[in-house]
Amino acid sequence: MTSPRKPGRTAEETRERLLDAAAAEFGAKGYAGARTACIAARAGVNQQLISYHFGGKQGLLDELRRRWQEVQATIVPPGASFADALGAHLDATLDRPDRARLVVWQALGDCPFADAKEGRDRAERQREATAEAVAEVRGRQENGEIRAGIDPAFALLVAHAVALAPVTMPQFVRDVLGDDPLSPETREMLRTQLVKLLTDD
Repeated sequence: MTSPRKPGRTAEETRERLLDAAAAEFGAKGYAGARTACIAARAGVNQQLISYHFGGKQGLLDELRRRWQEVQATIVPPGASFADALGAHLDATLDRPDRARLVVWQALGDCPFADAKEGRDRAERQREATAEAVAEVRGRQENGEIRAGIDPAFALLVAHAVALAPVTMPQFVRDVLGDDPLSPETREMLRTQLVKLLTDD
């Protein structure tokens, strides 16, 4: 049996190992397919520590969601250009492919919320955030950053689809581009081509 803690490992280190392991397990198998025993094994800790630190599998998912929301809120620095914003979102997605897969599983309905009301509230906040994102793209278009004639909602959809493609369709991206989907070269190519597609630069 795996010992609950290795010498010198702090509670915070254990929590971080469990969260990293949970992100990898949820990303690979979805929430329904993930098992706490496998998460604990990935983290190299006793399975009981999941309940101790997070209250169970749902608690791990909730904490990962909370942290991802924090990251999303700070991805684009104030005053960033459209090109820089695209690059920042691309980096945030490809730097954390397990978290990006978790977002996809959630979109497919696999990652439950603790209760129905929380799920409805989260869905409403997501709709509001998306509407704000479309409005921001429209504002950038009015300022001349985005090519005229492109629907702002479509521009946002394309940007998200391209950013997620290396995570959701890695083999297809590899076959099309001939490179590792998560390599710096692929990342730079996607960023450059998105900017060319959506702007006059």
